[in-house]
Amino acid sequence: MTEGRATFPIEPWCLTEVGLDRDSLGVHESVFALANGHIGMRGSFDEGEPVVVPGTYLNGFFEERPLPYAEAGYGFPEQGQTVVNVTDGKLIRLLVKDSPLDLNYGEIIDHRRTLDLRAGVLRRMTEWRSPGGRTVRVTSTRLVSLVRRSIAAIEYRVELIDDLGDLYVALQSDLLANETAGETTAGGDPRSAAALARPLDCELAVGRGRRAVLVHRTLRSRLRVAAGMDHVVEIPDSSTEDIEANGDLARYTLAARIPPRGSLTLTKFLAYGWSSRRSAPAVRDQVEGALATAKLGGFERLLREQRDLLDQHWDEADVEIDGDDELQQAVRVGMFHVLQAGLRGERQAIPAKGLTGPGYDGHTFWDTETYVLPVLTYTAPHAVRDALRWRHSILDKARERARVLGMRGAAFPWRTIRGEETSGYWPAGTAAFHINADIADAVVRYYNATLDEDFDRDFGAELLIETARLWASLGHFDPEHGFRIDGVTGPDEYTAVVDNNVFTNLMAQRNLREAAEAVTRQPDVAGRLDVTRDEVDEWLRAAALMAVPYDTQRGVHMQSDGFTHHEEWDFANTPTEDYPLLLHYPYFDIYRKQVVKQADLVMALHLRGDAFTLEEKIANFAYYEARTTRDSSLSASQQGVVAAETGHLQLAYDYWAEAALTDLQNLHHNSGHGLHIASLAGGWTVAVAGFGGLRDHNGELTFGPRLPERITRMRFRVVYRGRRLTVTVTHDSATYRLEDGEPLDIRHHGRQVTVDHSDLVLDIPPAPQVDPVRQPVGCEPRRRARAGTTPKEHVTADDSDALR
Repeated sequence: MTEGRATFPIEPWCLTEVGLDRDSLGVHESVFALANGHIGMRGSFDEGEPVVVPGTYLNGFFEERPLPYAEAGYGFPEQGQTVVNVTDGKLIRLLVKDSPLDLNYGEIIDHRRTLDLRAGVLRRMTEWRSPGGRTVRVTSTRLVSLVRRSIAAIEYRVELIDDLGDLYVALQSDLLANETAGETTAGGDPRSAAALARPLDCELAVGRGRRAVLVHRTLRSRLRVAAGMDHVVEIPDSSTEDIEANGDLARYTLAARIPPRGSLTLTKFLAYGWSSRRSAPAVRDQVEGALATAKLGGFERLLREQRDLLDQHWDEADVEIDGDDELQQAVRVGMFHVLQAGLRGERQAIPAKGLTGPGYDGHTFWDTETYVLPVLTYTAPHAVRDALRWRHSILDKARERARVLGMRGAAFPWRTIRGEETSGYWPAGTAAFHINADIADAVVRYYNATLDEDFDRDFGAELLIETARLWASLGHFDPEHGFRIDGVTGPDEYTAVVDNNVFTNLMAQRNLREAAEAVTRQPDVAGRLDVTRDEVDEWLRAAALMAVPYDTQRGVHMQSDGFTHHEEWDFANTPTEDYPLLLHYPYFDIYRKQVVKQADLVMALHLRGDAFTLEEKIANFAYYEARTTRDSSLSASQQGVVAAETGHLQLAYDYWAEAALTDLQNLHHNSGHGLHIASLAGGWTVAVAGFGGLRDHNGELTFGPRLPERITRMRFRVVYRGRRLTVTVTHDSATYRLEDGEPLDIRHHGRQVTVDHSDLVLDIPPAPQVDPVRQPVGCEPRRRARAGTTPKEHVTADDSDALR
């Protein structure tokens, strides 16, 4: 796997590759990926070479594989699930006379690719001289429609720019299944996907005119996929055409003569669909129908639709940053990829890599509800509704999992594609029951931000009730310590299978209380689920008596029972190259020490900030900052949010950059596997929840904005209960204004105010005066390099159960 660090010019609305950087091909394929939540296409070249991972993915489409165990146990999952690289429709091969355009050969005169964040397309321009001495300019525009769920398209143009006479060229536009080009694994790297050998079996291949469709089926999961292509050509002179479709390949071939300074244009329309139930002819017909309407509308219409949708999105969701152009670019790139990951999922999950690569095997984790959905809740709430409807659709599987584990309610899977638990590592998988409360938290946040009564009645209340039932059966009442939840793993996987993890307990506490509220709001749902008054009383009693361990001697909360009494990790004598620790030290050693992989108690300070005083937050943050290695890409954004609230503005700024630049600078050395969508979401989160101070506890929207020194002004927008709110922050004041909708009550640094369509300007109080905090030696936040310096980095690992 090519894992170099890419370099991009700083532009406000674009990401551009200038020249061919062979050392970071995999990173470019990930950051140039286009997706819409249903289709994902990595940013590999149209011609197919050079390539690292050529991937094309459909959300929810996977193959099964057995999970081997040296020693199996009751309740261990038996089947794994791995995302499939489906039929590749990106391929358009160009032959200049008898020389294929391949950037590994010939002479590259000029080359650039640009991801346009406003237009939602990937543009490419290459001037290339063939080994035979002929010079052409190739331009292409690639689009995955954010409006039409099944559609992608490529406009591919070839211009002859030499004066050496007529040029004969051939274009081969392919659909290719079971693609073998590029690397599918990374030399045993546990962060890569499981290798699948020829997962697709051809059922149907049809070609006529300029259109072809291939239908394949997976061997084990028995999912069926159809991919179709159709073409429009503009040619200057004589040409010949041919179409073939057989097995794993469909190819449309166009041969043409281009006169000097002439050009030809091929527009390729693509459609994808998959099903677990429909027949091969049915999915073929679905794809052909989508192709017909896309071709009828034409490529220019697809471009207009894309631009119109994104214009509206950025008008409602943009974050403007004055004082750091690099960070401005990174935050917008992150927001664009978050939107692509979830916009058209339509009752499918949002994978941890989105649809940008095969990392994590394409699985969905708690990242979705805790990192991605908060961003979409306030920028594209309809995508959140769809994602939570997917959780509801797998509720029966979660109920069955709870039954197998001897509990009531629903036990949602730690990692999955279809809904079954596929984690083979119990301590950092099944034991991480907090995912149930994370889902409930997302349900509550969405409902409070939208007041979507239909969702609450049809989906949300049931999710809250069944997750509350899990906590009631998982925990127990103790005469001395209240309601305990024992034997679980919190977000910190360096402290596994513990009692009374504070994050888990506090999130469960909210889950129990909100489920009781849902029963009151939706008595019919409660009746259908046989919820009794005694059951609700038990939830409320458990919430009131929830155990929250506190160390009175040290004046901080314990991450879990006894954590602050464990032996300290010897950071001073831990070499930098030994991070991540789990790859260099036995779990036995890690589990019994005060060492934290990622924000855990600190994340509770953010998501359950209503359960702590400011003084407790300041003390807790300082204590756990000194023990957190950040051996996970999930940590920087949460530490950044709490650092901003507790007065460590410069530190928060450093964490902000680390989260937002994770993939643009390949900080974890695995961006070629796909983007870290949760970390990219952190660019918005640190901006809006950190320096904007947005909180949504108990259904009340509050802000506590403060800026770091370098940022002179920040403006962000949120949508809330049908309104659009703009917040502009400087070092001295915050200005609130409603762009539309009825007046809105909010809090500004604890003061209740009403925002309407005029500017409400409020002073910003000074930040808390706090002592500096320290990080473990070698684990300081990555600070961006200044001229003549190199940023300090340590590799982190976060892409398997043990590495999340």
